[in-house]
Amino acid sequence: MPSNGEAVTRRNEARSREDSEGSAFVLSRGVVMLFAVACGAAVANVYFSQPLLVTMGHDLAMSPALVGSVVTLTQVGYGLGLLFLVPLGDVADRRRLIVAQLLLLGVALTVVAAAHTPAILLAGMAATGFLAVVTQTLVAFAASLAPPAGRGRVVGLVTSGVVIGILLARTASGLMADLAGWRSVYLASASLTALLALVLSRVLPRHSAAPPTTLRYGQLLRSTITLFARERLLRLRALFGLLVFAAFSTLWSSVALLLSAAPYFLPHSAIGALGLIGVAGALAATVAGRLNDRGLSRRTTGIALALLAASWLPLAFTRGSLWALIVGVILLDLAVQAVHVTNQTLIYALHPDAGSRLIGGYMVFYSIGSATGALAATSLYAVAGWGAVCALGAAFSCLGLGLWAFTRRSTFDVAPRTKCTPRESSCEPEHG
Repeated sequence: MPSNGEAVTRRNEARSREDSEGSAFVLSRGVVMLFAVACGAAVANVYFSQPLLVTMGHDLAMSPALVGSVVTLTQVGYGLGLLFLVPLGDVADRRRLIVAQLLLLGVALTVVAAAHTPAILLAGMAATGFLAVVTQTLVAFAASLAPPAGRGRVVGLVTSGVVIGILLARTASGLMADLAGWRSVYLASASLTALLALVLSRVLPRHSAAPPTTLRYGQLLRSTITLFARERLLRLRALFGLLVFAAFSTLWSSVALLLSAAPYFLPHSAIGALGLIGVAGALAATVAGRLNDRGLSRRTTGIALALLAASWLPLAFTRGSLWALIVGVILLDLAVQAVHVTNQTLIYALHPDAGSRLIGGYMVFYSIGSATGALAATSLYAVAGWGAVCALGAAFSCLGLGLWAFTRRSTFDVAPRTKCTPRESSCEPEHG
């Protein structure tokens, strides 16, 4: 077992390598936007199938229960990827890892597009979810290339791509399926993914031969658990992530049930277009990143959680007014993305040399929250209606706000800021 002094030395050496890489490679706004586009395109593959399930089922003669497993297997694959694939970003060259994952993701999407049996479709969807976690590797890579003083802004911009990809995936897939069939969605995505792999292979910097850590794969996975056991900030921010995405999923998994019934009877295309409103959350991602760079992470989190709790008041009046729904959606998405960006910025700053493990482990809690919210909301809607769903979402939100209020005066809920100039090889922590 290495001593504490050795561990600190290794961490400082890893950070010095990252700083030297960052000074050699200029992370321009154009490159940051390329990261954002790649993240959005990758994560969208997890959500493309949701408006297409009925069409897929008819085409491949699948039972309703089997059709439902398309989404389940995709999410299971994504969860497994977070646990077993994302941590590799801390031991492998991230550029090569990202390009390889994108190429394999393109193959998986092609398999889905060409599937003529349910078994092949389900296998392809599981592989798609597993490889779509390249999004998290991209986020960690972008954070490692950013100067510490501007890391929040970069994470915010990249996360805005993730937000847009998630929210527009359902709308885009529905429109393309109406024009050229459901298979065209996956063929187009496979082509875009291959193109992104080619562009990123040319744009992303090449790392030195020495990996940031010499851990073996089994040690790498165990170290993720060790990080959670050791870092209270990581545990706290993971809980925030779980609660806000449980609230997020509570809305988005059940609102279609409300809008497709009386008094609205909206078609699926109109319901999918609701995601366009939620793109406002991308704005919150960029603003929250800048606020974190100014050392305002604690305040940003509190305001965002208060907005999240307040969003359920207009949402409760959705049956009588679509305007109430629009206001609620905007508030909710702004709040969720502000907390999400703050979480990622803070936890990455804990151990930049373990950035992939930190973000991957955090995203496991994100997935647990999303699954919990979806399952609870759809079940509750069936037995108690929309009012009960809003009460559930408000409960998740108020739990998050209460957790923030309980811990806001502690010293471990905000990572130290760094104060440095672009030419400095290391940064001095700045508390406050």
